[in-house]
Amino acid sequence: MSTSTDPHEPGETGTDTRDFAETVSDYAELSDNPQDVTNRQDDDDVTDRAVFIGRDGRWAAGWALRFIIFVAATYILGRILGFIWAGILPIVLALLVATVLWPPTKLLRDKLKFAPALATVVVLVGFFAVIGGIFAAMAPIVRNQGADLVEQAAAGIRQVSERIQGPPFNVDLGEFDGVLNDLTGYLQDQSSQIASGVFTGLSAATSVVVTLVVMLVLTFFFLKDGDKFLPWLRKYTGANAGWHLTEVLTRSWNTLAGFIRTQAIVSFVDATFIGIGLLLLGVPLAFVLAVITFFAGFIPIVGAFTAGALAVIIALVTNGVTNALFVLLLIIAVQQIEGNILQPVLQSKAMNLHAAVVLLSVTLGSTLFGIVGAFLAVPVAAVGAVWFRYHSELVALRAGEITIDDIEIATAKGSTLTSWEAFTAVREKLISVGRRKSEAGQKEEDAAVDEDSGAESGYRTVASTRPE
Repeated sequence: MSTSTDPHEPGETGTDTRDFAETVSDYAELSDNPQDVTNRQDDDDVTDRAVFIGRDGRWAAGWALRFIIFVAATYILGRILGFIWAGILPIVLALLVATVLWPPTKLLRDKLKFAPALATVVVLVGFFAVIGGIFAAMAPIVRNQGADLVEQAAAGIRQVSERIQGPPFNVDLGEFDGVLNDLTGYLQDQSSQIASGVFTGLSAATSVVVTLVVMLVLTFFFLKDGDKFLPWLRKYTGANAGWHLTEVLTRSWNTLAGFIRTQAIVSFVDATFIGIGLLLLGVPLAFVLAVITFFAGFIPIVGAFTAGALAVIIALVTNGVTNALFVLLLIIAVQQIEGNILQPVLQSKAMNLHAAVVLLSVTLGSTLFGIVGAFLAVPVAAVGAVWFRYHSELVALRAGEITIDDIEIATAKGSTLTSWEAFTAVREKLISVGRRKSEAGQKEEDAAVDEDSGAESGYRTVASTRPE
């Protein structure tokens, strides 16, 4: 019989081969008084408080060190993302667009037998044709009603000015002439900085154009070759991690797709009802405001508030206070129906995020990255929640709390051999995780049987023979 190499396993003679200090600590209960070793049997019901204080201190110190490491890693990751954000943003936007355009692309490829490149081009051209048609329909409305809106706004400002100067306010607007002169002088002094700001704005606009072009190119490749990504990933990561990545990335993709499609449905319903209400109330630019409401709906909470505020302001300027109040009531009613009935039902399956998490995500994203951050905050948080839940399922599987039958595997079970093999491989991988737990549980049961049979605490007994 060979000598055990595990310090926690017994040796050839059946004696405990653990570290001597650990063995003494077990009998002395980690006490600083050596006499406790010989006097332990005097009072078995009392343990020195230092034992538990020491254990709690080690536990707290361990988790504090882990927390520091996680914070440091998060900070470093954030700095790295800040440096490469210009390259990451087009990828993220392309993924979001690809989740919307993948179903029609797949339909053309599977049902109509289009080549991947041809199907992608057809879908992209159709997508931009729809977007361009919407803005083309908005142009004449803005051109025709925009001039009237400006005139009505000017008239409204004059009315407000006259009311302020009259009783009971009796405000002399001439007092503000000095303030206006100071402001004009300040702007003249800062003309060089303003010019620099203009060039900065042009640079930012150029960056936006470049980002959109790169996003378009990446969307084309994602739609054309995206189904080859997971097999490629499994090839280079190996079987151990490949099938786990297959499952969790499939869940992430489904979550992104569910978020975009659900948000599109919710935004469309909001835009439709608000647009109809604005038409009935006679608010100018009703169609334009409905389109703005649709696109603003993709920024949760903040977008709906901004679009609604814009509609109320236009109604106030053009039709007066009473009409603005009716518009406000309309928007509040639609938002309440959408927020309390429609959105929870649809998004509970798509994201499974609490409203507080959504609000905090939007606030943090907008603070760090502006409008783009507010738009991406919720899908990023939803994908993070997917990874967290998958890890939680693996922990529960290894702990024996659930079985493989309790896990809903997201890897598609399609008609092709590749899809079925992927699903089967993911299931077998998760089953193997559970089997490892089962074997570990059997060892624990064997240890419990040995303890019940009279083995002395602190030592392990080894059978002379054991059936294979």
